[in-house]
Amino acid sequence: MAITAAASRLGTEAFSQASRIELRPSASREEVELVIRAVYRQVLGNDYLMASERLVSAESLLRDGNLTVREFVRRVAKSELYKQKFFYNSFQTRLIELNYKHLLGRAPYDESEVVYHLDLYQNKGYDAEIDSYIDSVEYQNNFGDNVVPYYRGFEIQPGQKTVGFTRMFRLYRGYANSDSAQVEGNKSRLARELASNKASSIVGPSGSNNNWSFRASADVAPKKNMGNAVGASDRVYRLEVTGIRGAGYPSVRRSSTVFIVPYERLSEKIQQIHRQGGKIASVSPA
Repeated sequence: MAITAAASRLGTEAFSQASRIELRPSASREEVELVIRAVYRQVLGNDYLMASERLVSAESLLRDGNLTVREFVRRVAKSELYKQKFFYNSFQTRLIELNYKHLLGRAPYDESEVVYHLDLYQNKGYDAEIDSYIDSVEYQNNFGDNVVPYYRGFEIQPGQKTVGFTRMFRLYRGYANSDSAQVEGNKSRLARELASNKASSIVGPSGSNNNWSFRASADVAPKKNMGNAVGASDRVYRLEVTGIRGAGYPSVRRSSTVFIVPYERLSEKIQQIHRQGGKIASVSPA
């Protein structure tokens, strides 16, 4: 059952309407190809896949019935392709977040889950880390041997924690978005809130509303009446900006910055941002 009636506004409508993809014994060639594409899309975080990068041998085994979907998922997650996209250049906590998302279809619920996998990786290595998700009771109960993993974090299911819903939005930035092409790069999305045992606010991904899929690096909700944010009225706004250039700002592609501005200075600040080459990602009450 869907956890929200605002699926179209939050960008999750594609998952609310889609049925589970399962490889059945009598599957046609077209259905097998659909399964293969779905596994790549899920496990690789919707990242672009070149023909030369495909796991040809594993695909053939799946087509011939000599490999289950579960084992095909394992092959992809342990492949050099997956490592190049998410392992070699990512912080360990970021990799664990993505493993939860790609292999179990949800976000980590608390810091203990991340700590467990950090210890596992340190003591037993990468393959054991991947196996721990795919061989888990949770994976088996939800996907079995022949269902392609999907984003369960957007649904109400037995054993699901509601905090996983808001945290999933920190990992999911839209149906057309790739996990390797987000503004926050290879940094952890959840370390701060997991450590403080708090849930982040939901920001709809690009394509689902008038905002973009950019987030500030530090997801901290600023308070009203801070420094020069104070205005004559009580209306204060949070401007999230990307691509700004100027003294004091790093020349990094799509860097994200947040300003807290009183209503009286909102127009002036927006004009200043545009003069500096910035783009307004979102405007919301602070």
